[in-house]
Amino acid sequence: MRKWIPLVAVCLGTFMLLLDVTIVIVALPRMAAALHTPLSGLQWVIDAYALVLASLLLTAGSLADRAGRRRVFVAGLGIFALGSLGCGLAPTVWLLVAARALQGIGGATMFATTLSLIGATYHGRDRGTALSVWSAVAGAAAAIGPLAGGVITETVGWRWIFLVNLPVCAIAVALVLTSMTESRLAHRGRLDIGGMVALVVAASATTYAIIAGGEDGGLSVRTLASLAVAAAGLGALVWWENRASDPMLDLRLFRRPAFVGVLVAGVALQAGAFTVLPYTSVWLQSVLGLSALQAGLIQFPLSVMSFVVPLAFGRWLHRFPHRDVIAVALLAVAAGAFGQAVISGGSAAWVILPGSLLVGVGVGMVGPVLAGAALAAAPPERAGVAGAAMNTFRQLGLALGVAVLGSVTAAGMAGALTGRVSDPLAVAQRLSSGTAETSVGGQLLREAFAAGLDAAYLVAGAVAAVGALAVFLLMRAKVSRAYASDSDIPEVPRSAAAPRS
Repeated sequence: MRKWIPLVAVCLGTFMLLLDVTIVIVALPRMAAALHTPLSGLQWVIDAYALVLASLLLTAGSLADRAGRRRVFVAGLGIFALGSLGCGLAPTVWLLVAARALQGIGGATMFATTLSLIGATYHGRDRGTALSVWSAVAGAAAAIGPLAGGVITETVGWRWIFLVNLPVCAIAVALVLTSMTESRLAHRGRLDIGGMVALVVAASATTYAIIAGGEDGGLSVRTLASLAVAAAGLGALVWWENRASDPMLDLRLFRRPAFVGVLVAGVALQAGAFTVLPYTSVWLQSVLGLSALQAGLIQFPLSVMSFVVPLAFGRWLHRFPHRDVIAVALLAVAAGAFGQAVISGGSAAWVILPGSLLVGVGVGMVGPVLAGAALAAAPPERAGVAGAAMNTFRQLGLALGVAVLGSVTAAGMAGALTGRVSDPLAVAQRLSSGTAETSVGGQLLREAFAAGLDAAYLVAGAVAAVGALAVFLLMRAKVSRAYASDSDIPEVPRSAAAPRS
């Protein structure tokens, strides 16, 4: 059994970094109350982690190739632990956001090396077994995130959803150092620091512009300035990557319609399935009066379906073309999102369950085939980069989606309050962050929150539906395949598989 100790270490790191994407969702209202933060603060608690994770993933893979995967993985565990400590002790929301960004650095460093470590440690049937276990752990992390967050928040407080990572990181470091040998590429290439910086600037400025636009109610000076910075960052990224000797992202891949289709699918999946959840959690707790644990239980079925469907039907799904499975899955996500846009001022929590279950089915369908589609859409020698790019765009979809739907939610609330309160935008901001007392405003505020949340679900459904259409038009009908043999995984993939959330 000693041969599986390295797998345990890798799975511990994977479990933590993916769990921390969703575990904070049900704790957001408690964080808002404790740290006195508006909606923008709640958005950045999620987005800081997702943006940094997305922006550094490609570069972290190159760093691991040069410096050694075991060394970089251990460093990632240490950085993640330090960030978790900072989150648990943060006295203000912006220190919490900074600590979340530090967590994102550690998470990217770990995530970029997980499959490389598995590929270097296991071969033949053992590699297939290791990949299956790793995929199940990734799915389990997403599945129990909201519920675990609810349990911890209700029992020992929201800060412990971060502090609990410390002993897990310590155990993982000990297992890695005692059971795993170092591995690295013989030809290491150069780190693409310029590309990384340009991507960070473009993604962060875009997110800030969206959040600022929601706060200001339109195209304010800071919104326009942020959009200008984002455009400059994107232009710099394209210019740099076309000239870099070892680009972190080979832009020639974007000439392949199937590859673009995979990236669109990743963005649409995250934006359509997960980005309304933070605001749903606020509604469940601040409007309906549920506890954090009860809110986690309401959101738990989505995660359960996303975990159960690939286990039950994963092999069956591989018999169909990538394009068809992904398009149908995104349509299921769209239908589920539309099915949740039925909230009224008097709705109970159960009204979102049917749509939530359907979203979970769609997410579960995508899981087994999206990574394979990314590999099939790129030349074999670029498979690792293609997989890492897909993961990057999934996290960007989450970060940008949270920002967009936060603004949509606030705008929907403000629209419902216009003519009925003196400052509808300010009231909407307080309401969407859970800091407005709905018992004082009564039915009016409950109806306003329902209107904002319905608008967000409609936009999420539209994004998933457009994604399904794009996938159908861009991707060819290739039959999916599971990859379990040595030849199916590049010797050193930077991250060829995708998290489910």
